[in-house]
Amino acid sequence: MSKLKIAVLTISDTRNEDNDTSGNYLVSEIQAAEHQLVDKKISVDDIYQIRAIVSQWIADPEVNAIITTGGTGFYNRDSTPEAVSVLLDKQMEGFGELFRQVSYEEIGSSTIQSRALGGLANNTVIFCVPGSTGACKTAWSRIIKQQLNSEFKPCNFVKLLKT
Repeated sequence: MSKLKIAVLTISDTRNEDNDTSGNYLVSEIQAAEHQLVDKKISVDDIYQIRAIVSQWIADPEVNAIITTGGTGFYNRDSTPEAVSVLLDKQMEGFGELFRQVSYEEIGSSTIQSRALGGLANNTVIFCVPGSTGACKTAWSRIIKQQLNSEFKPCNFVKLLKT
């Protein structure tokens, strides 16, 4: 299995390193899958701060994948899709669709309030998931982990990344 270099961004106006259960969950799962965590940050839910961090990682040849958590809902401050979508070379419509499908099994129709999205930019795969730890577990265990595994068949994203 190819070892990827992954960055994690928690987007929240209230979380810090002490209470970032979602970001910390993703970090532990990335390491358990034997990938390398290259950076982890927390940003307030601000379009330009989010965009600046994600842009920096997209431009960094040492980052293969980016996972963001938070800011994907419908509250006024939720701006992750607006911040990240303009940076994508190709959108991954299937990620948001599949996330909502598997999430429906857990939270029912509340999943329609998720604006989870994914895509590719500069041969870096980006997954933007909701901020709850449960949503991160669903996204990682049911979708992202497999797609970042070079041995997952019939296809995965590893061959498309700048490795």
